[in-house]
Amino acid sequence: AADHHWLALACELAAQCPASDTAFSVGAVVVAADGTELARGHSREGGDPVVHAEEAALAKTDPADPRLPGATVYSSLEPCARRASRPAPCARLILDAGVRRVVTAWREPDTFVAAADGGGVLADGGAQVVVLPEHEDAAKAPNHHLLT
Repeated sequence: AADHHWLALACELAAQCPASDTAFSVGAVVVAADGTELARGHSREGGDPVVHAEEAALAKTDPADPRLPGATVYSSLEPCARRASRPAPCARLILDAGVRRVVTAWREPDTFVAAADGGGVLADGGAQVVVLPEHEDAAKAPNHHLLT
């Protein structure tokens, strides 16, 4: 039940993103094992045209927070495995933060990156990746213009 609650919130955050023709609208929430919300973020937050949701949320956490290794990142879209706008993709940022569990609604399509596999990068780095496809429609809704 908690996974569904937090992933639904991530999908709601995606709807807050300024629209873009060159990037997906994504929401993310970092939640400690005890259910405490540590941070949230969304794509293009704060007027930064290239910030990703997971990046925005993780930037609001204390890297020394001992709760991060037991935390879960909820992201409306699979965290990126490659990106041109920053040196580190979101899958790497999540692993570097020590987070080892990610719940997502939707695997990244090949719209902007061919053979995107953030879930594979996360799994290879020791993270558990859970996909809840029943939230996929909500994750896709703010990105409808990119999918038609």
